[in-house]
Order: sequence, then C-alpha cells, then structure tokens
Amino acid sequence: MTTAPVRDRAETLLGDQGGVLRLRPAFVARDFLPAGRRLGLPEDAYDVGERGTICERWLASTTKADNRVGPPDEGLSAVATDGDVLLLADVVREAGDLLMGAEYAAAHPGGLGRLAKVFDYAYRLPYHVHPPQEYAALVGARSKDEAYHFLPVDPGAHPESFLGVHPWISETPAHDVLLPYLVDWDSDLILRHSRAELQIAGEGFMVPSGVLHAPGTALTLELQEDSDVLSMFQALNAGRIISKDLLFKDVRSEDRAAEGERFPLKFVDWNENGDPHFYENHHLSPQPTDLTTGEGVEESWVFYGSAKFCGKRLAVQPGASASLVEPGVHSIFVWSGEGTFAGHQVRGGDHDLDELVISHDAGVRRHEVRCTGTEPLVVFSLFGPGLHREVPATGLPVAPPGSGSSGG
Repeated sequence: MTTAPVRDRAETLLGDQGGVLRLRPAFVARDFLPAGRRLGLPEDAYDVGERGTICERWLASTTKADNRVGPPDEGLSAVATDGDVLLLADVVREAGDLLMGAEYAAAHPGGLGRLAKVFDYAYRLPYHVHPPQEYAALVGARSKDEAYHFLPVDPGAHPESFLGVHPWISETPAHDVLLPYLVDWDSDLILRHSRAELQIAGEGFMVPSGVLHAPGTALTLELQEDSDVLSMFQALNAGRIISKDLLFKDVRSEDRAAEGERFPLKFVDWNENGDPHFYENHHLSPQPTDLTTGEGVEESWVFYGSAKFCGKRLAVQPGASASLVEPGVHSIFVWSGEGTFAGHQVRGGDHDLDELVISHDAGVRRHEVRCTGTEPLVVFSLFGPGLHREVPATGLPVAPPGSGSSGG
C-alpha cells in the first residue's frame, strides 16, 4: 500500500505522466428523484438504498456532495493510482502549486473554483434557487452560478426547463405571489408563474445564483461554481412531496425562526428572473473559438458569459488531430470517440479512460489531440475562474439547424 505524503505522490505522478492526472469517476446519489439511467452504469448499480439513486457524475470534483446520508467522500474525485485513495481535493490542498501553477494557486487559495457534472434524472428537477453570495456566506458557503449544455442522447420525458418568473412578478408588490406555495407546501402549482424553454441538444443556458429554475430531463453537462447550496421552492414533484427541509437547507436557524418561509424569497433576484428577454440573455449556443484548425477539427465555446468558469467542445474527425495550448490547469471529459489527449489514451463511454486533469505546466505546453477511432472524438475542456479572459458574452444568436452544434 502507498503511504507516501500526498505532495510526494502528486509530484511523482505528474512527473511520470507528463503533467496529466487520470481520474476515477465520482458518482453521486440523490434521494428526491429517480435516475434517468443514462450514465453508463450496470442497471443494478443505480439503486443505492437509503441514499436514493445514482443521478449525477461529478467531474474533476474537489467539492463534497451535501447529501443527507452517504459516504464521507461522496462527490470527491480520486486520482487513478495504485495504493491508498488519492483525492484530487487533497492534491489541490497539498500540492496546489504543482497542479495549478504557483501563481494561479496563490491567487486562488480556494482551489479549482469550479465544479462540473453530468446530471441524469427521469423527471424534471423541482423548481429551486441557489442563494447569491451575500446569503450563501451566511452559512459559510459559496454562491452557485451554473451553466448547462444538453448532450445528444434521448432527452427523456420532459425536455424543457422552467426558468425565472413571469415579468409582472418582478414588480415588488407581486413577490408575495410565490409565498403561499412555500407555506402550504403541497403542490407543484408554483410552476404556473414560470416559463418553460426547450432543451436542445448542443445548446444550453446560463443560470446565475438568484435565478429560479427547474431543469428538464435532457442529459446535461453542467459547469458551475464549486458549491452545493440551494433552496427548494416546489413541494410536489414526480408524484411525491419533497421534504420541506430542502426549502430551508441553507437558511440559518435564526433566520428561519424570525421570518419562516418568507426568508428564502430574499434569495431571488427579481429583476433578473422577470427579465422579458430572459431567453435571449441566458441562452447558450456554440460559438467558435480562435483555434486555428485544419480539416476535420472544430472547436467552440459552449460555456461562456461568466468570469467564474468557461468551457469548450472540441470535435476531431477520424484520422485528424488538433494542436492545443491553454492558459492553465483544466479538466477534460471525453464524450465520444477514442484517441489520445496529451499523450494519454482516451475513450468516450469508458469510465476508466474518459476523464483527465491537465496541470498548468502541461496545459501551457503545446499538446496534441488525435482521433484514432472510426467516429469523431468529442472532448469537453472545463476551466475555472480567471483562466480564459476573453470569452463570448451571452445574448448571442442561436446556431442555425445543420450547423453541427449538436453532433457527436
């Protein structure tokens, strides 16, 4: 068994593997909805008793899942290595300069600063909100801005997301229209005050903290701040009443005692929720990067509009290759195809070969991505705060049909 200190192990692995760490998959259970069963697990692996069902896979995660019950390391990614478990969170803490680069690590003492996941539910997620920073800080947490990219598989039974509220509700006297649903806690009728938007494969949405949302059933790649705070606003979902404790999950006991169900309404950014151009200002369609590509290579921004995180999608056709240089540490998730990435074998759909962390030193060196299979190699690259400083803004036009935005 390996007993060397974390820093020594990380230094050895990074040296031996050209500055790249391969990760083991981190699956997360939730107990308020059944799984969509599209994460590539054996059928009998989704049901995990009191914990619920495996509904999410967290990618290059240094964030622990804030579940009612579960293993102590749920949600935390582990490095693929022999011997004792080596958590990525421990590498970031003990050898952050080696993984992230000394300058970036010093400027970001909280670590990678982002959480990526694939979430997979059989029913629409209930309507909820993530507290903005001023309220997340009250419970010692971070806010949770997040963005979605819908993956090209069966979108499930409800491929539409409720986002925001009707514009008239953003007027101050109308805020209390949501309060009775929180008090009574017996229905899903709060959704009558929101708007549903279709989930289109290859597209997505930016959802800042403070925005009410109920994501639909499309298999979704999500990139967000590294936090797990929320307040649930919908009582009835998928035929069952959700525990009202989730309304107050990240509310201090003294605030709950003083203001009850009215307090979580403070989490809502009413102006943004009621924006009459909400779709146009939050929709994400693929936008080309400045990568100079040869034939058979296409790269686009799919997560943008935030200084807190961003992400790209790279598609490499069979036999083609791309030469990349990035500004620092990031992770990759291989969606489909097979090939090599920075000298490491990768294969989409293979949980042992589809996830890597690229250290600062490896990222800033030119490295090659090559498709060696018979179908396109599709790779998502996911970045934390302050790395790519020039990314598109939201509010850009929808990619036209046939543009290739939903391929792979």
